Amino acid sequence: MTRTVSLLGSTGSIGTQALDVIERHADRFDVVALAAGGSDPAAIVAQARAHRPRYVAVARDDAAAEVAAALPGVEVRGGADAVVEAAAIGADVVLNGMTGSVGLRPTLAALGAGSTLALANKESLVAGGALVREAMVRPDQIVPVDSEHSALAQSLRSGTRGEVRRLVVTASGGAFRGRSRASLERVTPADALAHPNWDMGPVVTINSASMVNKALEVVEAHLLFDIPMDRIDVVVHPQSIVHSMVEFVDGATIAQASPPDMRLPIALGLSWPERLPDVAPRLDWTHAQAWTFEPLDEDAFPAIRLMRDAVAASALHPAVFNAANEECVQAFVDGALPFPGIVDTVRDVVEEYDAPDRVTLDAVDAAETWARERARSAIVARRG
Repeated sequence: MTRTVSLLGSTGSIGTQALDVIERHADRFDVVALAAGGSDPAAIVAQARAHRPRYVAVARDDAAAEVAAALPGVEVRGGADAVVEAAAIGADVVLNGMTGSVGLRPTLAALGAGSTLALANKESLVAGGALVREAMVRPDQIVPVDSEHSALAQSLRSGTRGEVRRLVVTASGGAFRGRSRASLERVTPADALAHPNWDMGPVVTINSASMVNKALEVVEAHLLFDIPMDRIDVVVHPQSIVHSMVEFVDGATIAQASPPDMRLPIALGLSWPERLPDVAPRLDWTHAQAWTFEPLDEDAFPAIRLMRDAVAASALHPAVFNAANEECVQAFVDGALPFPGIVDTVRDVVEEYDAPDRVTLDAVDAAETWARERARSAIVARRG
């Protein structure tokens, strides 16, 4: 049976790989909507001509006009609301491959429309976890696309929820695995972007280097699988072959292993609970190989500890963490903040925040606005 798909973030890393999966299994999927930011209008046009969606959303109005001129007969709309409408179009599956908390409203729209949400936008859960859970109309509506959470979802099939003792989220260690905090003072954005295993967008790659990405993923696992934060561990696995593990009460640990290729979790997000054939390379068991696992150095990389404190503080503190981090990552890229200053500044902002009693969409917006302004002020102060 063919599934209709609305793809958000179509020109990004997740989006382009998703379209590759769809092209290889064209009999299984029908792309009805595409949405992108608009930094590459030509790419959006090429995707639309190849997949023939009936609706195209472009967040940037100026780029939307260019795309519309190139796609006569296709409904093209511009602005953030247009992306939300793409999410709410009623597709069988909405794949949210956007980057940043801007993906929260489309996530809520997809859930409200009753679509299955293939979620790669972890910031939706980090910034608005309570709202996302309230918006779900059925318990199995969200299918994780991050490789770690896809691995956990697959491994959790091996037992009942009551049989789960711990979740173990693996981390590659990013570009700076094994480095001391002092040695990170002079690293450059180019250094941070040199990920040893994965080909990801710049924000996610820098977050991987700081371990902020793993901090976001711990919150995502907590909310997706309803497991307390203190029962979710992080272990460094440099080879990125074991994508995460579930430890059960009898002592058994079930792991999901595959080469580092995002097409596998993307395909599962689109087809869940079925598996598509020949999606990604398989492991070659005819050659000797070694997999290693190391404890996390929380002194050099304190982001996960800080996120645990944020979750304990309030439902809105993770949104503050994420928004402040986005500002700090940009400052690092611009040369306005040293690499360790990313998490140091986030910590200062998170510790200063005083959360309101209720979590609403307006409260999330206000928390993020405050965090961005406070982070920018802190960055200027550090430079002074």
